[in-house]
Amino acid sequence: MTLVAGVDSSTQSCTIVVRDADTGRLVRSGSAKHPDGTEVDPAAWWDAFRDAAESAGGLADVAAISVAGQQHGMVALDVDGAVVRPALLWNDTRSATAATDLIRDLGGQRAWAEAVGSVPVASFTASKLRWLRDHEPDNAARVAAVALPHDWLSWRIAGHGPDGGSTLDALVTDRSEASGTGYWSPRDGDYRQDLLDLALGREVRLPRVLDPAESVLARGSDVLADGAFVGAGAGDNAAAALALDMRPGDVAVSIGTSGVVSAVSAAPTADPSGKVAGFADATGAYLPLACTLNASRVLDAACRLLGVDHDRLSDLALAAPPGADGLTLVPYLDGERTPNRPDATGTLHGLQLATTTPEHLARAAVEGMLCGLADALDALRAHDVPVTRLLLIGGGARSEAVRRIAPQVFGMPVEVPESGEYVADGAARQAAWALSGAAEPPAWESATAPAVHDVPAEPHIRERYAEVRDLAP
Repeated sequence: MTLVAGVDSSTQSCTIVVRDADTGRLVRSGSAKHPDGTEVDPAAWWDAFRDAAESAGGLADVAAISVAGQQHGMVALDVDGAVVRPALLWNDTRSATAATDLIRDLGGQRAWAEAVGSVPVASFTASKLRWLRDHEPDNAARVAAVALPHDWLSWRIAGHGPDGGSTLDALVTDRSEASGTGYWSPRDGDYRQDLLDLALGREVRLPRVLDPAESVLARGSDVLADGAFVGAGAGDNAAAALALDMRPGDVAVSIGTSGVVSAVSAAPTADPSGKVAGFADATGAYLPLACTLNASRVLDAACRLLGVDHDRLSDLALAAPPGADGLTLVPYLDGERTPNRPDATGTLHGLQLATTTPEHLARAAVEGMLCGLADALDALRAHDVPVTRLLLIGGGARSEAVRRIAPQVFGMPVEVPESGEYVADGAARQAAWALSGAAEPPAWESATAPAVHDVPAEPHIRERYAEVRDLAP
């Protein structure tokens, strides 16, 4: 049996699955935590990867591996391959003003949408590089190469790094990750040096963009066997789409640390409003995506406020009527990305004596989070992205209240696949694809049969949310 591994190096943890390359059957798995924070020393990712690999029984017998990771984060390297400063993660909003400056310098949001399919926000690597240039000029001057978290980890897994005869030429990435930088065009399939100049002010080395099934060979690694394949990897949402075998018309609503609404599309998108990011996917197609900063953490916050666990929060929410009798939460607890309001705060509207109950607050939290995701779904529809099937995934989808209230908010049935490590599984499927050399990814038997939730829409929920959404400070 030939084995492949998939890695999900997320904001919160590193998860590794080892699967049969031919059938996709899970053989073993392991995981390890990442530190909290919006900036992290990449060494923590390497340590977590090694711990997760040990937890998974080692990777010496794996023929190919691919890494999927959190998008956008900025890993700045010096000429020796050493990390210049802790990596700024996607959810670090200090670069919001830098994003505004980039938009102004190129001539507006439309110019950016036409150039790379997306308008910069604080999350994007280009914005973080501009912040570095403006706020840490000494560090900016040391930068010789820029990578994303998945790029850097793949590089280390392949046997490179400052303590192993580093070569910056060995840095590689894929289309999905490159498309989230703000200086690579999914439509043209190439870097835009002029946009990198706007961000950092000069030329630096960037990872080579591999084709979806392309790979490099590991050498001198103490984790993999010499000659093992290291796949192109992918962004987390692109990897999940690959695991779910998403096709045009399929839309994934992922409720994790962030909320992500993404769809596979045969054509690139370019949204001048900036609500929809025109990313690439992991197969050669496109992945238009709208992201909210506030997703499962809204439920976490409601649990803290009410002093309950998530199961009890779900019970409370389902005990209140649809619309929570007018109690409406606009959950911009960490600012927001869709809409682009990095300094916004959350607000609670419609508070009356009758709605000061745990049930009403729990219901308002679930509905508010889902209304934000429904706004993101509307943004995709506005750009002619077909929406025929909704897949509800991520940690938040484990909530019975979320599953039952989602169709009421979205106005259509939702399918909830069996819980799984979709990002790591997508990376493993990509690793098997790279190993096979085939034109298409392997047709693994799906282990994620969906349960369909179909209840009547409750349009007044979103109507009330729309009335108060823009009142948030």
